[in-house]
Amino acid sequence: MPSNESPTTDQQPVIRCDSVFKIFGDKAKEMLAGVDGSNVDTKAFQEAGCIVGVNNASFDVARGEKLIIMGLSGSGKSTLLRCISRLTDATAGRIFIEGQDLLAMTNKQLIEIRREKMGMVFQSFALLPHKTVLENIAFPLQVKGVRTQESIKKAMDMVELVGLRGRENYFPRELSGGQQQRVGIARSLAVEPDIWFLDEPFSALDPLIRKEMQDEFLRLQSVLNKTILFVTHDFDEALRLADRIAIMKDGVIEQLDTPANIVLNPATEYVHRFTEDVPREKVLRIESVMDPVNSSEVLSNLKVSKDAIIETVAEAVLSEQNPVPVTDGEGEVIGVLHPSKVIHVLFGGRASYPKQ
Repeated sequence: MPSNESPTTDQQPVIRCDSVFKIFGDKAKEMLAGVDGSNVDTKAFQEAGCIVGVNNASFDVARGEKLIIMGLSGSGKSTLLRCISRLTDATAGRIFIEGQDLLAMTNKQLIEIRREKMGMVFQSFALLPHKTVLENIAFPLQVKGVRTQESIKKAMDMVELVGLRGRENYFPRELSGGQQQRVGIARSLAVEPDIWFLDEPFSALDPLIRKEMQDEFLRLQSVLNKTILFVTHDFDEALRLADRIAIMKDGVIEQLDTPANIVLNPATEYVHRFTEDVPREKVLRIESVMDPVNSSEVLSNLKVSKDAIIETVAEAVLSEQNPVPVTDGEGEVIGVLHPSKVIHVLFGGRASYPKQ
């Protein structure tokens, strides 16, 4: 079942949104006055001269989770991200960062939490025109009090990471748009924030560099375990990077769920259109199609990891006569995989969804 709750954790969520609205227009607060915990009528607000950017968003983000917010242009995904970072003030609702009420913070408190806890990369970010690539990347470290020599060394590591070696002494005006975007990515990574807000960070990169940056992004996350909100319009990118995906349309979160559940069980026709052409074998993990262990079954000698992508093990699994044991990271059997289930998931009918 789709769920807006973060994966089970003993800790409080790093981010919590409770009925967040962002309405643009002079009558926004007046129009919201009669709303009681439900989505607003977008058409009625438009007729009153208001534009609904975010419509009643509620969800938690756990520590170390990668939540990808996606949707088409105008869906509200970037507006939601800006509300959570308080670059834009929400019209109504509550937003908490590690239990602190973001909307109640003073400007001084906001500056402090952004400097110490948040890293941001947006589509349009302001590189300092009078500083070189290296100096731009080192700048936020120096603001935090890191010594110049140490900050420059870290910045040079980031230059290598994003493929700008040889251009570290260039000024922003001497770089292409994609190269400028890579400087922004490097600057964000350099400060090693607890929370990363990323708005289409790889959109201007060519496919090869984009894939490399995604790989590096995943590698860094596996080591650093940051909490990430990542906006994209690319469903393939969302499937590859996400622990959970929030799909937005007209300011509403249509579905917030794991990639596997979104592909297997789209909640609305809109979500279904994103998923209908997805090659399931390339995105689904064994864990999403395994069954509980049945002690009466004779199992195959073959074992597969719950985290394996179906495509990588399908040939071996489909060659087996008996159910295949599925193991966790410790090698313990936690489920079984029936070849018939794999065939059904890959080639059977698509799940139905509620008609709207």
